[in-house]
Amino acid sequence: MNRPTIIGIAGGSGSGKTSVTRKIMEALDGHSVVLIEQDYYYKDQSEKTFEERLETNYDHPFAFDNDLLISHVRQLLDRKAVEVPTYNYEIHTRSDRTILVEPRDVIIIEGIFALENETLRNLMDVKLYVDTDSDIRILRRMQRDIEKRGRTMDSVINQYLTVVRPMHLQFIEPTKRFSDVIIPEGGENNVAIDLITTKIRTLINN
Repeated sequence: MNRPTIIGIAGGSGSGKTSVTRKIMEALDGHSVVLIEQDYYYKDQSEKTFEERLETNYDHPFAFDNDLLISHVRQLLDRKAVEVPTYNYEIHTRSDRTILVEPRDVIIIEGIFALENETLRNLMDVKLYVDTDSDIRILRRMQRDIEKRGRTMDSVINQYLTVVRPMHLQFIEPTKRFSDVIIPEGGENNVAIDLITTKIRTLINN
């Protein structure tokens, strides 16, 4: 039985990672593909008070339970199913609900820190970094947080200036150097996505 092909897709908040991931999955129609979102692996904070949880910096690598994520990826590589955790943003900790994920021929790991952890990177066959200008990223984040999360414009801007931007420059942007391919402009770059999916098909067939 062939080893599954693992694709890592990283990039800043609002860079277009989700659009790139969706287009790659659509292009690989006919192959069995599963998506593992790194956001599912925020650390459990049930031992903390609610006030302490409110201080969580979700844009820092320490917010993620990489040990569990790596363990699950290795199980999927061994063709074993895993129970992926979910996160409850209202109470700022892991929920009781899990998602059963079956092994597939292609495993896509998508998240802002998908390329940050060396052990996780070393499991990947293809590493992608979605690179989009900061003004586009903040506008996309602002639209998402205001429309879908009920945030005010002032709160989004304040969070971006005090947390998101510094964390991006310190932790996310540097992971670009670990990528095999940098995709400018995210999901709008159809040429890059076509080239990448051709390479992924080659890996699967081999």
